[in-house]
Amino acid sequence: MTSQTGNKKTITEKEAAKKQLLLRLSPTLWRELAAWAEDDFRSINGQIEFLLTEAVRKRRKASI
Repeated sequence: MTSQTGNKKTITEKEAAKKQLLLRLSPTLWRELAAWAEDDFRSINGQIEFLLTEAVRKRRKASI
């Protein structure tokens, strides 16, 4: 989340800690993710992050 001070934007510590990733997707997968994200009221980036987080959570649970 960014906050504005005058015309300058400051980045919160949580955002600064996130890593950036270049991800190449097929147009078909992109459309599917975009539709799914819209259904869940998320951005495509938010949807991908949600799906990856859920996959990691399930994997951890299965290994216990």
